[in-house]
Amino acid sequence: MIQVTRLNGTAFTLNALYIEKVETFPDTTITLTTGTKYVVLDTAEAVNSRIIEFYQAVQLLSNPHIRGEEHEE
Repeated sequence: MIQVTRLNGTAFTLNALYIEKVETFPDTTITLTTGTKYVVLDTAEAVNSRIIEFYQAVQLLSNPHIRGEEHEE
């Protein structure tokens, strides 16, 4: 789960596994795989960073082939 902030200043959490895309229109819009959209105060870079941290925390990026590494060490 990642924490983001609505335009009215209230924080909430999203399951990062369901995030399909993060766009900046000028406000950051997060679209889920269900089609639900959330407009948040957080920058797209901050949201992307939190998504990566979440994936690392649940070891989703622990496989070297997923990370794009050619050879395991």
